[in-house]
Amino acid sequence: MQVAAKLEEINRKIEHACLKSNRSIEEITLIGVTKYVTIERTEEAIQAGVHHIGENRLEGFREKYDHFQGMDLKWHFIGTLQSRKVKDIIHQVDVIHSLDRLSLAKEINKRAQQTVDCFIQVNVSKEESKHGLSPEEVLPFLEKLGDHQKIQVVGLMTMAPHTEDETVVRQVFKRLAELKEKVQEKGYEHAPCTYLSMGMSNDYEVAIEEGATHIRIGSKLVG
Repeated sequence: MQVAAKLEEINRKIEHACLKSNRSIEEITLIGVTKYVTIERTEEAIQAGVHHIGENRLEGFREKYDHFQGMDLKWHFIGTLQSRKVKDIIHQVDVIHSLDRLSLAKEINKRAQQTVDCFIQVNVSKEESKHGLSPEEVLPFLEKLGDHQKIQVVGLMTMAPHTEDETVVRQVFKRLAELKEKVQEKGYEHAPCTYLSMGMSNDYEVAIEEGATHIRIGSKLVG
């Protein structure tokens, strides 16, 4: 199936999830995750109407950024980011979805020439295979970020477990939404925490129903 047809199908499901949860489709940002596909396949996604591109590897990010430079795109780095690699992407990336430690925050703050939008990655399910802060660590971490002027925490990000049990998946997304509200209650100037980056190809509809604003779609969109 062509990317345009896949995108049309995804948009129908997004609309249905929004109707089901009394939300507007305008609240949802679809990030096309192109980490496993070619430049040609990425170009097909862009031509179909995808303007937010997500990469999780430095090499893939640089290759695609350089190729599509000058186009009206927003670049999201969604993978684990090593502190020593920050310098290689910091002037090209628009949003980082994987801020999860102070050493990374310090490097972003040191290297950035302007404010960088960041999501704090939260390991809600507490799986050993996943990166991110535990929910209990988020507020203390945010307190420490107050003097990092180049970092704006726009939201929280998580990944649900790979399971067919929708109840488990929904509970993870619900907990992240509750945590976002706790952060917002603090009124941090450096952390408005407006957004929730959660939901991928296998669970984005549930994520939208639970408050996702940014969904990261790879395989269902570009293969």
